[in-house]
Amino acid sequence: MTIREYPPAPQVPVDLLRDYAGTASSIISDCLDRLPGAVGLMPYHATETIIGTAFTVRTRSGDNFAIHAALNLVRPGDVMVVDGGGDITQALIGEIIVQKAMAVGLAGFVIDGAIRDVDSIRKLGLPVYARAVTHRGPYKNGPGVLNQPIAVGGSVVMPGDLVVGDADGIVTLPPETAAEILPAVRAKEEHERQKIAEIRSTLTEITRRAG
Repeated sequence: MTIREYPPAPQVPVDLLRDYAGTASSIISDCLDRLPGAVGLMPYHATETIIGTAFTVRTRSGDNFAIHAALNLVRPGDVMVVDGGGDITQALIGEIIVQKAMAVGLAGFVIDGAIRDVDSIRKLGLPVYARAVTHRGPYKNGPGVLNQPIAVGGSVVMPGDLVVGDADGIVTLPPETAAEILPAVRAKEEHERQKIAEIRSTLTEITRRAG
């Protein structure tokens, strides 16, 4: 079976990556009417967040031949986003692929499918989001498509999208949209900081009076 390869999209500008580093996925989602973002994928790494440029992969369920092909083409700072059809019967990646990914500078994985070797992946520290865990390994026959629009967790992901993830999950959006909503993101962050400060102040006052 063949792998159809298309040219990768330009990477997200460094300034935009810096602007969104550490931004909560929930804040971004709120500023996009709470509509985008993958559903059903969980972080299987430690506490690291993820940010980078989407390098998209579509593969046959339970087959990771296309993922191996993509590892020869990804650039440092890319996030490999894999449409595995949501299949959880065969793991698409494990410790060996994660080790290879780290060697080429991949920023992380978003897998609409299953993974394995979770204990090792947590120790390695590379961000990995997936739908499930299974001990059963993948087939390596293909086919697959690289750098085309895909669907992951009910969300459309385009090559070159900005990928932002944390403990709550993953959101993806075009760099142009990310730049457009950045003022709203900052305003939302400030609003939430003020609300939390007000609550803490109220609790402090209640505690003082009770004492």
